[in-house]
Amino acid sequence: MRRLAAFDIETTGIDCASDRIVTAAVTLAGGGRPLESHAWLVDPGIEIPAGATAVHGVSTERARAEGRSPAEAVEEITMLLADQLRHGVPVIAYNARFDLTCLEREAERHGVRPLVDRVGGDGLLVVDPYVLDKQHDRYRPGKRTLGAVCEHYRVRLDEAHAANADALAAARVAWRLAQTFAEIAGADLPTLHARQVLWAAEQAASLEDYFRGNGRDEVVERAWPIIPARLAAVAA
Repeated sequence: MRRLAAFDIETTGIDCASDRIVTAAVTLAGGGRPLESHAWLVDPGIEIPAGATAVHGVSTERARAEGRSPAEAVEEITMLLADQLRHGVPVIAYNARFDLTCLEREAERHGVRPLVDRVGGDGLLVVDPYVLDKQHDRYRPGKRTLGAVCEHYRVRLDEAHAANADALAAARVAWRLAQTFAEIAGADLPTLHARQVLWAAEQAASLEDYFRGNGRDEVVERAWPIIPARLAAVAA
């Protein structure tokens, strides 16, 4: 198993353009080297809704008392991911579109140089088990949450919605997918990344068609793994 940089965040909500990071984790695993975990608790600078606290367990009071400055945390997270990417280590993120876009918007919000600017579009090497699972087992019924996918592939998830546990689980699912589907295992990282760009767009278009067929006039984001700022602004 090659070296992987598993990334996950927990946030104040589900809008990657406006919601803020509360916890984050980057877990470096594989490559014949020891597991290396990095974790951040962040003061998002806004109230954390009760619904979000119920998911990840961090209250506004705790974040204010114990959390890092968002600018400092986002700088450290982005710098670490960029360093791994420059060394050819892929970023593993479950539903990467949300996590990486949220990180990008936070960087812009706090005057931090964004990840794309540091590595360039061609420098992104992202593996998204969510996109891969939907592509290679598209007709499986049931939910596609990380917990459900871990259960399907018999991957251990120690503590759902703890960023470090979710990050490691995503890396384990990515490894299991590569063991299960030859198309994933046989592709080099740039090729796999490029295929996911296409697959994510196709999946979004398919979901949008489904909504239309059920009378729901909803637009589903096609950009992956990061929604450009201009598109996020239009959507908002």
